[in-house]
Amino acid sequence: MPGTPSTIDDYLAALPTDPADAIEEIRLRVHRIVPGITEAIRYGMPTFMLDDRYLLYLGAWKHHIALYSIPPFDEPLQSAVADYRAAKDTLQFPFSRPIPFELIDQIVTELLARRRAADARHEH
Repeated sequence: MPGTPSTIDDYLAALPTDPADAIEEIRLRVHRIVPGITEAIRYGMPTFMLDDRYLLYLGAWKHHIALYSIPPFDEPLQSAVADYRAAKDTLQFPFSRPIPFELIDQIVTELLARRRAADARHEH
């Protein structure tokens, strides 16, 4: 990708159709699950920000879509993501398999719940 994109739309425009479509679907789902989420590009990747702090990074690569800064989860979500765990805080969804959008919805929902719980603890 020549240069660093400045928006997620720029990022998508530089991708082949299949990865761009997958990222766009995730983008739409994130906005539906997290009202008020904003978008940015950080580290050259689409980033979803909540209250000026990142909630989720994602990137399209040659063979997969990756979600970053994904912590360990409680069961049963931890088992559901186990096959996709590529590193301590990274999930990879290969293009050789259908992208599990419903699972990604669960991940985003859990990330939002954790953020809200952390924010509530800091308010008291």
